[in-house]
Amino acid sequence: MFISNAYAEAAAPAQGPGLMESLILPIALMAIFYLFILRPQSKRAKEHKAMIEAVQRGDEVVTAGGEVGRVSKVYEEYVSVEFAENIEMTVQKSAIQSVLPKGTIKSIK
Repeated sequence: MFISNAYAEAAAPAQGPGLMESLILPIALMAIFYLFILRPQSKRAKEHKAMIEAVQRGDEVVTAGGEVGRVSKVYEEYVSVEFAENIEMTVQKSAIQSVLPKGTIKSIK
């Protein structure tokens, strides 16, 4: 009886990640989502809105359908665009995709 009885110790309960460690990944993903998707999209929307508000008579524009024309009349929510001589259409301002530099239509023809 020289050897005492050996008893196995109970294993320490496994500890999960703390509150701080479990929140780091979702917060990092939200920050990346904001920086790479939401912020650039809202910046483009602001630039497009400013461009639409600045459209005036005589500007050369491209519509969302790809038609190139010259603005002949500007209304509150609509513009009349002349695509060719005596061919004029009224489109919503939001349908204007971009404003072209002056003389672009002549260089295309």
